[in-house]
Amino acid sequence: MRTSIFSAVTAAGLAFSGFSQAAGIDEWKGRSVYQVMIDRFARTDGSTSAACEMSLFCGGSWKGLMNKLDYIQDMGFTAVQISPIVKNIDDHTAVGDAYHGYWSVDNYKLNDKFGTEQEFKDLVAEMHKRDLFLMVDVVVNNMVQKFDNVVPPKVDYSKFNPFNDKKYFHPYCNVTDWEDPKNYQNCWLYPYGVVLADLDTDSPAVADELGSWVNGLVSNYLIDGIRIDAAKHVNDDFLPGFVKSSGVFAWGEVLTGVTKDMCRYQTLGLLPGMPNYLEYYPLNEAFNGGSFEKLDKAKSDARSGCNDTFALGSFLENHDMPRFANSNDDMALAQNAMTYILLNDGIPTVYQGQEQHFKGNGTPFNREPLWQSNYDQQAPLYVLTSTLNKVRNNAIKLDTSYLESKAETLRADTNHFCMKKGPYGSQVVFCITNKSSKGDKYQLPMKGFQPSEEVVEVLTCKSSAADGTGTITMYMDKGAPKVYVPTAALKGTGICEKTSEDGPDSAAASLGAARGLAALIAVGCAALLI
Repeated sequence: MRTSIFSAVTAAGLAFSGFSQAAGIDEWKGRSVYQVMIDRFARTDGSTSAACEMSLFCGGSWKGLMNKLDYIQDMGFTAVQISPIVKNIDDHTAVGDAYHGYWSVDNYKLNDKFGTEQEFKDLVAEMHKRDLFLMVDVVVNNMVQKFDNVVPPKVDYSKFNPFNDKKYFHPYCNVTDWEDPKNYQNCWLYPYGVVLADLDTDSPAVADELGSWVNGLVSNYLIDGIRIDAAKHVNDDFLPGFVKSSGVFAWGEVLTGVTKDMCRYQTLGLLPGMPNYLEYYPLNEAFNGGSFEKLDKAKSDARSGCNDTFALGSFLENHDMPRFANSNDDMALAQNAMTYILLNDGIPTVYQGQEQHFKGNGTPFNREPLWQSNYDQQAPLYVLTSTLNKVRNNAIKLDTSYLESKAETLRADTNHFCMKKGPYGSQVVFCITNKSSKGDKYQLPMKGFQPSEEVVEVLTCKSSAADGTGTITMYMDKGAPKVYVPTAALKGTGICEKTSEDGPDSAAASLGAARGLAALIAVGCAALLI
């Protein structure tokens, strides 16, 4: 094994960076995260007309990201997650280039496709100057080479740094049983186009080296958090030591919608947090012909099964899954789904292009260059995201207990999911619906406030007041989400500085009234038949 180039600088790096004060779980819970794929976010020259062949490099860079931080920060995000930063293979393969950063070949060199070391350091410095946390994706499950698709793979282990010997890897076998941990943790993934040589993280030599490497990476570049790619595919015992070595908060990718399979990573102390796939699947289902009752149950099950759902990353899109709009591009549905992600328990996470309503299908078509949108800050989902991040950030500022306040379900049925999050005075009451932009007009009574409390619906800046029981009336129309906060909580925020009075229009009718009218019609019809 080659000597770590970070070993000589680690001590100095720790002292310089204030590593002992690194961002932990509590600090991350107060953040909202914008996920960036470096090659597809922004080019160094800022051009927006550059063409992109989806399986090849398209020219995004660390400097390009640095120059576009305003775009992210104006949406209210307080952290940025980026794709891996280490050197990848340079080969053209049957499945494209390593534009995404996940095909590691040398852990001790930075990826010069994305820029120089100084440019990366400049990016980190600028982010910290703006009080933006940085989360970096890391790959620990495998090293990668081009593959001629002849099994067993021919691998030149000497090309890997630091794992330059066959002894550091599991013997070749292809993953065939996704239910058997021994199979999916010890065998090799996806044998086509590239060979993902599976590291033997059971080996103390491998585990120690990876721990030393991530410690140096974090301290040398002042990284605030890590996301562990394919965490489900390494052995359990490796993970807690690796996270401890990093010294920062970590998400681990555990791609499963089964509560016991995901929550065990928290209950056994393997990972502090994960992207929340437990809600990802029922959330998407609810907007595609399903019911919010299933989502409500998934939330309840996760609270019972996991140690800390507030450390989960609430998300709707990422670089591995088809875009939400690929199934249904109705804007109202996208706005409702985004509202849930940003106001849900846990750490909100938005994948670049989601705010521009991108519609790509599976990989690589879900990795569209963001510059194709011209970074439109007037796009409906961009504006919505900006408003709701400001609402969340303000609620945290008013009362940090907001972060540990479990969102209370006020209503969960086929078409509505309504919740109250946060203590009185800084609470947010919101209601999402899957009725789409063709949704009807009706009034929806909803509790969640103090008697006679004045409130503002922040997406329309309409004001009203709760009745004597703390109930407000939501005027639903065209499937739009509704988000209410106390008027007093908005003072000095710049949110809805001017409001107008909320109320029904001539076509609106309450759910109760609609049901009453239906009953009267039924009675009348029955009378005619007698």
